[in-house]
Amino acid sequence: MQVSLRRLALNPLAVARTGLVRGALFCPLPRFLYPSTRTLFSETGVWEKDYRAETRCRVEEWWHPRIMAQWQKDAQEKGSNKKKFYVLSMFPYPSGRLHMGHVRVYTISDTIGHFQRMRGHQVLNPMGWDAFGLPAENAAIERGLDPEEWTKHNVQSMREQLDSLSLCFNWDREVTTCLPDYYRWTQYLFIKLFEAGLAYQKEAVVNWDPIDQTVLADEQVDENGRSWRSGALVEQKLLTQWFIKTTNYAKPLLDALADLPEWYGVKAMQANWIGECTGCYFDFKLKVNGQETGETLSAYSSSPETVFGAAYVAILPSHRLLHGSSSVRSVLEKTFLPGRDSLTEITALNLFTGQEVPLVISHKEAFEDYLDTVIGVPDCSEEDLSVARALNLRWTTVLKSDEDAAQTLINSDEFSGLTRQQAFDSITQKARERKVGGHLTSSKLRDWLISRQRYWGTPIPVVHCGACGPVAVPEEELPVTLPKLTSLTGKGASPLETAHDWVNCTCPRCKGPARRETDTMDTFVDSAWYYFRYTDPHNPNRPFERHLADHWLPVDVYIGGKEHAVMHLYYARFLSHFCKDQGLVAYREPFQKLLVQGLIKGQTFKLAHSGQYLKREEIDFTDKEPVAYGGGRVEVTWEKMSKSKHNGLDPQEVVQQYGVDTVRLYILYAAPPEQDILWSVKTDALPGVLRWQSRLWQLVTKLRVARELEGIPNPSLLKKKELAETRKIWENKNYAIQEVTSHFTEDFLFNAAISRLMGLTRTLNSTTARVVQHSVEYEEALAALVIMTAPMAPHLASELWAGLCQVKNPLSQLLQREGDVLQQFWPTVDPEYLDVPDFVELSVLINNKTCGKLTVPLRVSKDSEQVQQLVLESPLGQKLLSKRSIKRAILSPRTALVNFLVDE
Repeated sequence: MQVSLRRLALNPLAVARTGLVRGALFCPLPRFLYPSTRTLFSETGVWEKDYRAETRCRVEEWWHPRIMAQWQKDAQEKGSNKKKFYVLSMFPYPSGRLHMGHVRVYTISDTIGHFQRMRGHQVLNPMGWDAFGLPAENAAIERGLDPEEWTKHNVQSMREQLDSLSLCFNWDREVTTCLPDYYRWTQYLFIKLFEAGLAYQKEAVVNWDPIDQTVLADEQVDENGRSWRSGALVEQKLLTQWFIKTTNYAKPLLDALADLPEWYGVKAMQANWIGECTGCYFDFKLKVNGQETGETLSAYSSSPETVFGAAYVAILPSHRLLHGSSSVRSVLEKTFLPGRDSLTEITALNLFTGQEVPLVISHKEAFEDYLDTVIGVPDCSEEDLSVARALNLRWTTVLKSDEDAAQTLINSDEFSGLTRQQAFDSITQKARERKVGGHLTSSKLRDWLISRQRYWGTPIPVVHCGACGPVAVPEEELPVTLPKLTSLTGKGASPLETAHDWVNCTCPRCKGPARRETDTMDTFVDSAWYYFRYTDPHNPNRPFERHLADHWLPVDVYIGGKEHAVMHLYYARFLSHFCKDQGLVAYREPFQKLLVQGLIKGQTFKLAHSGQYLKREEIDFTDKEPVAYGGGRVEVTWEKMSKSKHNGLDPQEVVQQYGVDTVRLYILYAAPPEQDILWSVKTDALPGVLRWQSRLWQLVTKLRVARELEGIPNPSLLKKKELAETRKIWENKNYAIQEVTSHFTEDFLFNAAISRLMGLTRTLNSTTARVVQHSVEYEEALAALVIMTAPMAPHLASELWAGLCQVKNPLSQLLQREGDVLQQFWPTVDPEYLDVPDFVELSVLINNKTCGKLTVPLRVSKDSEQVQQLVLESPLGQKLLSKRSIKRAILSPRTALVNFLVDE
């Protein structure tokens, strides 16, 4: 391919399209190709009148290292009395390549970080790597590589990509979950759970992924019974597995949601996941012929206050006791009659009541939700009563009704005479105190299954001793590091079982021979506490110092994908509650505000008859309906970006073509964070932000030219009409500050914030020459505009500020401050602006017909342009006017009324 260097010099965007400099992020043009007339003010002191593509490249190249260096300098401030602000974005799996979803979430966190630092906060915006897990292990197997080396290479690659996007993270706090200095403390927290009785091992029927050869938690299986990662149809398998008893914290986790602000529907998702916590489990010891078997069973009661009236404990035919290596299996098999409730020779001793009841195998295939073991109480259930009578069982009546139909307890030891609610509270509390159950939970919630039969994960710090049973590795012997394996196959049992020298060990308790646990932990355990480690990432003595965690937590804003709204958030909240109970931290809830962001979707093309995805160049778009060149109708949809769907975007190529600031502004402007973005460069968003950047540049140019050519400014020369114009500028400036600040702190509607800044830009752009020359209001509004743009477009704003601060004969003190734009204080609303009544209710008419009302700020209620924009941005306007052609908008000068004349 031959490319004209002259054409490239005149059109730098063409360079990116040729692919000649793929990999370079800034300045697609080599320096020698720049026309000699192009300069950069920060370098030369010469201001260009227009903001062109090559200017943008030079601006970003110049400011990138300076912005990064200043952030690191500010982050290392010691002994600061500033109020803290912890902005956290969910850390990525190090796949090696960033995708546009990464760019979106980290652009949002970076914007918030800059904004809060400009407001005077000490900001923590850390980054790390969720580095264990199947993808690295599978990649290592496919390539014959060590997963550690694969992961480290990918971490380095992705860190360079993040840096190239000018994302200002606190890299001095970087954590990587696959490094021993991190997973040592994951193991430490596991041991704390184990010692508290919250980590335990049992046989269980589990979800087995036949492709990835590992167990999956219920949450990792989709509604079609397929693995969330491999897509394989999941099998059921009986294995001895490690669990964390998250059900003990179900009620506190549910109740704590009420104290949190709204999380874009995620609170409701968490509450639905947990379920109504109206019942609890009680622990039982199994007996055969009066002798304990060593088996412990937890059975659920939906009415724990009636536990003294239990007639039996029932298990499902699929229960582990009937299928595993249980010592009672043979007894159960003798008495099991398929399709009938079967009374067994086994009894269950309730460790709370001391009562012994028979064990029954239910005829049912399933109980309510996930339950497989329940307590039958005839007083509470007609079904339980029917089972008890059919099997000729005895039970104690525990409920007595008075004349008002209120029920009190009888035959229930010390709880007799209490109302059902009183007994509910007292019995569950006493059971918790005795550690035999009583933790309120729901029938739909299971304990967290954390065992994984793979190599690349945190080793579970337990040894199995024939004499002592499972024993935790002493804390002083942590970390239990992964052994080096010569090969990985991904087949059969856990790969760690082949590391014989590692597996065979000594029991820490009796010093006899023992074997290490060969399962590794689910990666969700690593990510359940990383937000703590960021507060004290290099501590060699403990996971984190409490005073540091208490200083930074809770996280002020947590940003990530909605796909983590159930599992990750639930596990992280659980571990935070546990750490509070262990005295490790002061706060139960780890995250104050949650900001979930939608996907960035690309346009996909697939054959209608087969579903095969096609590349754009494989499609004929000549006719109204696209068809494949090979034949066949093509379906056009928008889907999550993916290489396999041929709809992905390489962020570096996009940035190379449009610039970092443009991509950042597009991502923030195209849609509210929680909504999906349909990536299309032909939409209004991208051309809109490109035009806006040029207009910002022109505003600074206008002021510089006015002061250079017109001489010393003199506000007293302004006439009445011009003074009214300055008043409008002042009001619009204050309104913009008020609105943008609110969007940055309350609802995170960055698209609305940018719209407001565009509105202020239009106001300043329409300003007459004399007001530009002689008005302090114009200067201060332009300064505020540039400062408020800085968190979103830091390179452009830095250069604009440099040009603004070198304006001759400035009227405002703002332009005489030291430091770059990101070191400036965020503008505040002038006090006198706040003295004016706030809002007025405006009637909205369409073709002279009243359609609704809208509350607008009083200060702009007489500004036709701003009122029109507010109406169009409102839900009312979006519903009624977004798809209609507006001929004219008439704002009444006397009453609060605006009339839109539209084509019918």
